[in-house]
Amino acid sequence: MKRFRNGIPVNELPAVTWQKSRRSNPSGNCVECAVLPDGAGIAVRNSRDPEGPALVYTRAEIEAFILGARDGDFDNLLA
Repeated sequence: MKRFRNGIPVNELPAVTWQKSRRSNPSGNCVECAVLPDGAGIAVRNSRDPEGPALVYTRAEIEAFILGARDGDFDNLLA
């Protein structure tokens, strides 16, 4: 399993399929995620800067974040 560093330029990643939320709006205010090959993690990038850097997280880190968001752990950030 290859390790990818945080802040890696997107053009240094292997070809991946980027996905963004259905809640994204036309002005591009969203992040995009992609599963990296061989279970190397999940890459996250800013949809307004698709050639910019990507942050890379383990599957466990993404799972903890998503479950926390579902539980409302970050609702205070929108207040």
